[in-house]
This record gives sequence, structure tokens and C-alpha cells, in this order.
Amino acid sequence: MTVRLAVTGATGRMGRELIAEAADRDDVSVVLAVNRDPDVEAVDGVAVEDAADFGDLLAAREAEAVVDFTGPESSVAYVEAAADAGVPAVVGTTGFDDGQLDALREASEAVPVLKAANFARGVQALLDVVGDAVANLPGYDVELVETHHNAKRDAPSGTAKSILREVEDARGVGDDRRVHGREGEAPREDGDIGVHALRAGDVTGEHEVLVAGNHEEVRLTHRAESRGVFAAGAVDAAAWLSQQESGWYDFGDVLEGPQ
Repeated sequence: MTVRLAVTGATGRMGRELIAEAADRDDVSVVLAVNRDPDVEAVDGVAVEDAADFGDLLAAREAEAVVDFTGPESSVAYVEAAADAGVPAVVGTTGFDDGQLDALREASEAVPVLKAANFARGVQALLDVVGDAVANLPGYDVELVETHHNAKRDAPSGTAKSILREVEDARGVGDDRRVHGREGEAPREDGDIGVHALRAGDVTGEHEVLVAGNHEEVRLTHRAESRGVFAAGAVDAAAWLSQQESGWYDFGDVLEGPQ
């Protein structure tokens, strides 16, 4: 079975990666690619069409899953259109505010919606172990450093926030213990969780958790060397989601399900 995909933001970095990933696979095909400013006619042989017609095109092309890596506002609009058309949606966009997240969750009442900050299998493995590492080292200091390309808008990254939630759950604390960078007179207090966001060059994505104390340190690091890693995971997620019931999912559900 070949799953029919619709890709939004087709001319962007991730849109291009998604189209390239799908072209190398037999289980999916891109039947629709849209962009809000369609100044590029095609990407890897796939025609790029006007996002203003997205809802009608979803039905006309019989898309079975939407994959979106655009921006918070446009992502909500795409997912709402997908819900109206009865098409599942995979969302890799980050930086949503509470109202926008509520809109995505509302859409998941009509169709399956899978939202993830990161589609790398290695990041999921990191999320699975970081809480245990922190819990097993009570009293140790925790710092998180994440690095991305200079065009990334949100900071900390969505992946960093997912990691921080695992750390906070393990420590039984809230996000009020986060300390974002330091400047001037800023001594570390017990229980602080340091957060540092670096933006430079064309770095795809790197996250490192440092747990230090008692004259020792543990470092847990994930480094993505290509956006193709995220595209492969997102396409896996879309193929899987096309077979699910309406509801709210994350990438961990894909990895736990039948492959």
C-alpha cells in the first residue's frame, strides 16, 4: 500500500527534505505540495501549488496524510483544513503558544494529529533515558545546551523543552527552576536547571544534557547531522498515522507500534 502524502511549506528546508525522502520510498508518494508563496514551480519533480487552495486540493488529490513543518500560525491553519477534509496530520512545527496548541488538540477530535518536536529516533532514545539518569543522581547539577542553525526562530528548541520536562518530572519540580543563560552576578542555586540556546551557521541540531556532581559528570548528547533524519521519521509517522483513529499522538507512539 502506498500512502498519499500532502507536504506543506514545500519550498522550505524541511519541505524539500520530505519530498526527497518520499521519492526514495515505495510505501509513500507525495500527491500534493503547497507553499504560501509558490514562487518555485516544482521540487524534485513535484509541482508546488498555492496554499490558498489547500483544502480543496486535499480532497481532489485524495491525500491520506499531511506533513507540516512550517510556522505556528500557518501550521494551525493547515491542520484545521486537514481536519475539515478528514485527513490525518503530522506536525513537526515548534514554537506554538497555548491557544495554538489548543487548536491542534481540537482538530485531533476529528482526525488523528501527531505532534512531535523531533522525529529522530535517537532523540526518542535520549528522552527515554534522561529522566532515569537524573533520578539516579539526586543532588547533581543539570545543564542543557542546544545548538541550531542561525535561522531557527524559537528558543529553547521544542526538543530542548521535551528534554527539560523529562528532567523536571524526574526531579519533581516545575519549569520555574529553569535558568536561561547567565549574566553578571548569577551564582548557581541548588536545584537550578540551566538552559542555553546557541544559534549559529547551518547546524542541524544538537542537544546535550550535563549532569555533574561528586567529582564526576555524565553527558547525554544527540547530534543530527542531516535534516534527512527528521524527514525519514516524519514520513514514517505519516504512514503510521494514516491507519490510526482520530486522537492526539506523538512520535513515541509510532516507535512503540508495529513497524
